[in-house]
Amino acid sequence: MIPIVPLATGNESVVQHDVQHYMRPGTLQLSTLPPLSLYVHLPWCLKKCPYCDFNSHELGAPKMPAASAPQGGASGLGRPGAGWPGEGLPEQRYVDALVADLEAALPLIWGRTIHSIFIGGGTPSLFAPATIDRLLSDIRARLKLEPNCEITLEANPGTFEKDRFRAFRQAGVTRLSIGVQSFNDTHLQALGRVHDRAQALAAVEEAAQAFDTFNLDIMYALPGQTLEQVGQDMAQALQFAPPHISIYHLTIEPNTYFAKYPPQIPEDDTAYGMLDHITELTGVAGLERYEVSAYAKAGHRCFHNLNYWQFGDYLGIGAGAHSKLSFAHRVVRQVRLRDPRLYMERALAGNALAQAEEVARADLPFEYMLNALRLRNGFGLRDFTERTGLAVTAIEAALNEAERKGLIERDFARVRPTVRGFDFLSDLQAIFLSNGM
Repeated sequence: MIPIVPLATGNESVVQHDVQHYMRPGTLQLSTLPPLSLYVHLPWCLKKCPYCDFNSHELGAPKMPAASAPQGGASGLGRPGAGWPGEGLPEQRYVDALVADLEAALPLIWGRTIHSIFIGGGTPSLFAPATIDRLLSDIRARLKLEPNCEITLEANPGTFEKDRFRAFRQAGVTRLSIGVQSFNDTHLQALGRVHDRAQALAAVEEAAQAFDTFNLDIMYALPGQTLEQVGQDMAQALQFAPPHISIYHLTIEPNTYFAKYPPQIPEDDTAYGMLDHITELTGVAGLERYEVSAYAKAGHRCFHNLNYWQFGDYLGIGAGAHSKLSFAHRVVRQVRLRDPRLYMERALAGNALAQAEEVARADLPFEYMLNALRLRNGFGLRDFTERTGLAVTAIEAALNEAERKGLIERDFARVRPTVRGFDFLSDLQAIFLSNGM
């Protein structure tokens, strides 16, 4: 029987096991541990987008005197004392909680090197560069980082001000990911974004000047969007020669505003045409589609996301953050408490866990495939064994079915999704969901 600690409710937090608990004998035999990444969640946004189902919490607009209000921008956002409604943005207390959370988790990853750090949200760029500098310094003081460790920070144009991105670079961020979504004001308004086209253009221009590598998030299949407008968004994005672009289909997620009041979005056939057009335009610009939603120039693939897709390990700290950690005989998943106030309280007390569970042996094939099949180049059969501790025979029946349906191609070393498998990825992944062990 695999021990599962249920999700905490109310003011509860689950027991945080020591490393000896996870090192005890089990049903798996992992010969080596995968690369380890660190995810840091900063959960606040200026405004909750109607399509967003992430653990983000709305702050509301900053209150600034009219005389000091910026023209078309958001100068001063995220600084302590910038005039947030209520109690304000608790930057320092939240970083205190993050550091306490990290220290409580250190025994589980002791001696392991961190290959990448991703600061996501929410809108991390609401936090002052000085606070991000302090956060990264505190992390470096407690963890061994790989030389040239990739450190990504998510930023939104609505939090942009002149030289702000340069300050993040000076704080130690090596890669910026900008949530542009669209350069069309009508579509930005439909998505509930707090920035406009002019702010998006200014933010991307500043990022291109301040960072050697950066990412643009672009969405398609938006309410009322045409194929021509998709092309215009991509043409505008590609003018900045971004090393990396992430492309997302607008989907209606449960428990969002759009789920309650769904907008009229393009039909599936139209959306497929939009994605084909995006792939064509990015290819001409020298970006390769290496993952379902990611396009990059040579040398600019996102290591942090690749580690996810390759079933690597990650420690997640922050409100609602998820972790996946491997040990010699088991794979463990954790979830932190979602509510920021409760998270801070519990993290500072030494335990912010809301859930901890060992991944069942029978679930590992699907969990692996859910990630690895997103990659255009697929996965190595040896990698499957190393990351799951299972023999390839555990997925042989499902591989045969996927190959029979024309969804994968394989040899004695690798499995790759076909063009059809890439287009119908959910169908391909579902084959492994029903894979019995």
